[in-house]
Amino acid sequence: CARLHERAARSQEAVRASRREAGECRRQLQARLAEMESLRGAHQSLERQLQELEERHSAEAAGLQDTIGQLEDDLRNTKNEMARHLREYQDLLNVKMALDIEIAAYRKLLEGEENLFSTGSIGLSALNPLPNPTYSFQPRGFSSST
Repeated sequence: CARLHERAARSQEAVRASRREAGECRRQLQARLAEMESLRGAHQSLERQLQELEERHSAEAAGLQDTIGQLEDDLRNTKNEMARHLREYQDLLNVKMALDIEIAAYRKLLEGEENLFSTGSIGLSALNPLPNPTYSFQPRGFSSST
């Protein structure tokens, strides 16, 4: 009987120790479950933030692509306008060169006539009563398509 009481006391002590250990394991399990729920909440929050960042960056990238497209259009238009101005400039330069050639031709004609009058039988002073001969040059008007 004493042995049984002694065994029963040991068994009760072992049961109490097992209960204490089970209680400690339950507390640890609850702490881990609470920590896990907290981490799940943090994970979901981070996932939402990541999704928002991706959406915002996608919107910014689309806006930048639109800006790039507009700038490329502006560049193309500017190049076309520049080419048009260059063509107009070239046309004006061609007209100027033609006028310079025509002026040079008239100048040669005038110098030739002056030489003809000065070396001929009729003096230039007889034709022009003014002491210094003056020439009046009237440029003719040009119409241009540009």
